[in-house]
Amino acid sequence: MIAGLFGFLFTIFIYLIAKRLYRYKRILLFSPLLFTPIVLVIVLLCTHTSYDTYNAGGKWLAYMLQPATIAFAVPLYKYYPLLKKHAAQITISVVAGSVVAVVSSALLALLLHVDHQVLFSLLPRSITTPIAMNVSEMIGGVPSITAVLVLLTGLLGSVIGPYIISYLRISDDIARGVLLGTSAHGAGTSKAFELSPISGTVSSISMILAALVTQLVATIIMSS
Repeated sequence: MIAGLFGFLFTIFIYLIAKRLYRYKRILLFSPLLFTPIVLVIVLLCTHTSYDTYNAGGKWLAYMLQPATIAFAVPLYKYYPLLKKHAAQITISVVAGSVVAVVSSALLALLLHVDHQVLFSLLPRSITTPIAMNVSEMIGGVPSITAVLVLLTGLLGSVIGPYIISYLRISDDIARGVLLGTSAHGAGTSKAFELSPISGTVSSISMILAALVTQLVATIIMSS
């Protein structure tokens, strides 16, 4: 019980430190999505603490991801007229991006001759963590592997995405939101809200649509 509570509180403590460091100096290493798991792994290895012991408390943070995802509905309600106006463009763009993400992941895994279980863990890497883990388990993957891949995808997408937006001079809030939400899910959505409330809102709904499309495409690929 005490060890589980320590895992819960220690994770939050490290995350808060990472946020302060990232505000002080915005480099990739200090990104909370990268810094926190690296420190946790080092501490667990150095203290010879098993993952099950840590996860007795750490799992509650994973459970909190689901209501946190639902909270994205607030800005969706606020900008509903705008989303309705651009619904066709958003839907087509997200469907295309999601299909490319799943198919490219499958092709890469096949080229590298990875195990089928790893392949199924890789397919939902471009959607938000709680949904990706459920999809992974449903199609025969390993949820813990999927969670790591989702983390890496979101981290890279949130870092590289703004550079692509700047290089291509994408100024439209809708386009920026679709790009970040479809490619980098929750991390991308957080970055999109830094650009503008509209970009963040579009990114939120793009992330949700991407999850639905990915689940459908991954199921089709698995059954083929």
